[in-house]
Amino acid sequence: MSRKFLLTLLVIYIVSSVASFSVFSFTGIDSGSGQTGSSQEDNSDQETALSYLLKIDPNEPKDQACPLNGALYTVTEQQAWLKRRPLAVMIENSVEARPQSGLAKADVVFEALAEGGVTRFMPIFLCAVQSMDTTIAPVRSARTYFIDWASGFNEPMYVHVGGANLSGPADALGQLAKYGWNLENDMNQFSIGYPTFVRNHNRLGEGKQIATEHTMETTSELLWAVAEDRDWTNMSPERKFGRTVVQPSNWYDGYQGWSFEDGTPSAGDVFKIAYDFWEGYSQYSVAWQYDATTNSYGRSQGGETHVDLNTGEQIKAKNVVVLQTVEKGPIDELKHLLYTTTGKGNALIFKNGEVEKATWSKKDRESELKFSDAKGNEIEFVRGMIWISVVDINTDIEY
Repeated sequence: MSRKFLLTLLVIYIVSSVASFSVFSFTGIDSGSGQTGSSQEDNSDQETALSYLLKIDPNEPKDQACPLNGALYTVTEQQAWLKRRPLAVMIENSVEARPQSGLAKADVVFEALAEGGVTRFMPIFLCAVQSMDTTIAPVRSARTYFIDWASGFNEPMYVHVGGANLSGPADALGQLAKYGWNLENDMNQFSIGYPTFVRNHNRLGEGKQIATEHTMETTSELLWAVAEDRDWTNMSPERKFGRTVVQPSNWYDGYQGWSFEDGTPSAGDVFKIAYDFWEGYSQYSVAWQYDATTNSYGRSQGGETHVDLNTGEQIKAKNVVVLQTVEKGPIDELKHLLYTTTGKGNALIFKNGEVEKATWSKKDRESELKFSDAKGNEIEFVRGMIWISVVDINTDIEY
């Protein structure tokens, strides 16, 4: 072979290698997902979504209740969310990934162990993010019990980066396919890719080195732009089951939701709440401090104030729910866990500086999660963020 021909081959090899590396940097691999690579989707609406800002008259009254947590917003914001379904996003809580982006703007947050003593979050976004595009990170993989809790919100957009893909009860990706979500509301990074999802290696600041699995970032408006492009709006798509055709239905007609009250600080004396998920994993220990002036609870974890990277401010919730259920596992070599998500169990609900012993219930996967008091009456939550920590039935909760 001539030297010129060999040099040409070398140049082609180098160019292709650089291109492959660039694609990998954007798509990445999620730890424990069992998947690599990504298919790209061209969404013309995504570019305009990056600069999205809903124009709201500061004098417009806030008298429209968010269906998820009862917080009050303007008609302008309501008209925006009525065209959409909520976003349920998997967010990790590894120490190296902290602080997270976007948790403070969630309407509802679920928290539970992912594996090996490490907790994970599923914030649900709908109302609080309508006024401005919100960065959400770091996005991680699906887990079966989070899918169960998300199912109670009438098929929200389920956002994740791959997921547990194993035979057996922890097969989250298999369950998503079985439930038909991949045709209606499954927003897997591996089927969407750049620019909706990006690997931001500088998300915690220039010069701070973090592993690739802690870098996946997206925004609320980019996700809704993909959903709209796929015709996944407030209206569910037409579905076919053999010869049976299921007509589209409005998300808001199929979701009942919880009941709410305005909330007022009481003379209660429950000012501190603390609990662990696993003994010996103090970096994931949770504490809440009640503030009567704002009638809210400030969150700490691992002995440090839990802040949102977007704002630098402490995450606060109007309601803190500690839901007790049966925890199983680790069930495999990857230390995956399972939780009992249906049936009934005990819960502690903290609001207005007081605690209420309650019962949670969920008839089946698609049923809404309900909370009732000792007399069987439905619990009313204070308007605002509802944070639900799911722990084993033997967990000690101090307050």
